[in-house]
Amino acid sequence: MQQGVRQLVFSSTAAVYGMPESGIAREDMPLAPINPYGTSKLMTEWILRDLAAVTDFRYVSLRYFNVAGSDPQGRVGQSTRNATLLIKVACEAIVGKRSHVSIFGTDYPTPDGTGVRDYIHIEDLARSHLDALDYLRRGGGATILNCGYSHGYSVREVLDGVQRVAGQKLTIREEPRRAGDPPSLVAEAQRIRAQLGWKPQLDNLDAIIDSTLRWERRLLREPW
Repeated sequence: MQQGVRQLVFSSTAAVYGMPESGIAREDMPLAPINPYGTSKLMTEWILRDLAAVTDFRYVSLRYFNVAGSDPQGRVGQSTRNATLLIKVACEAIVGKRSHVSIFGTDYPTPDGTGVRDYIHIEDLARSHLDALDYLRRGGGATILNCGYSHGYSVREVLDGVQRVAGQKLTIREEPRRAGDPPSLVAEAQRIRAQLGWKPQLDNLDAIIDSTLRWERRLLREPW
C-alpha cells in the first residue's frame, strides 16, 4: 500500500482445497490444504482478504489447477530441470530425456484406477490474468476464482494421449501411491467465466500435449 498498489492479481493454487471428497473443487467450499505450499498460498489469500476489507485495495486470486502445455508457436516453454509435471515428464520420455514414466497409484476410486486432474493450457491461464487485470481496471471487487476447465483426465488417459500424439510408445512403470495425492481434483470453474468473461481457447488434451512435445523437441535442438 505504501507504494501505491491498489490492485493485484495473485497466483494461488488448487492445493488450498486439499482432498475434497467429491473430487470437485468450488471456490466457496471449506479449505483444507495438506502441504506447506497450499497452506502458504491460503495464508496469503487471507492477508489479501483482510487488507481489502479495511482499505480500497482490490484483488483477484486465481487458483491454478494443473498447468500444462507450451506456447503453441514454440517460442517459450518450461525448461526446468527435473520437472515433475506429468505431461512434460511424458514428453521428455518421448524425446529420450527420461527412460520411463511412472504412474503413482493404480487403485484409486476412479474409472481406470489412476488419479484424475484438471489440466489447463498455459496460454489460457495467461489469458485469465489479462482478463483479471481488465476486470480490476473496470472497478471489479475482490474475488477468488478457479482456473481450470471443469473436467479432468486420468494419468492413463494423459499417457495414452502422449503416445497417440507422438506416434511412439512410452515405457510405463506402475508405482505405489504417493502420500497426499487426491484421487481426483477438478475445478468448478463457472465463476471465472461469469465474472471475467474468460473464454478458454485451448481446452483440448491433444493440443496441450502437442505444444509440449514440440517444445521438448526444440529444447533438444537448442538447449537453453
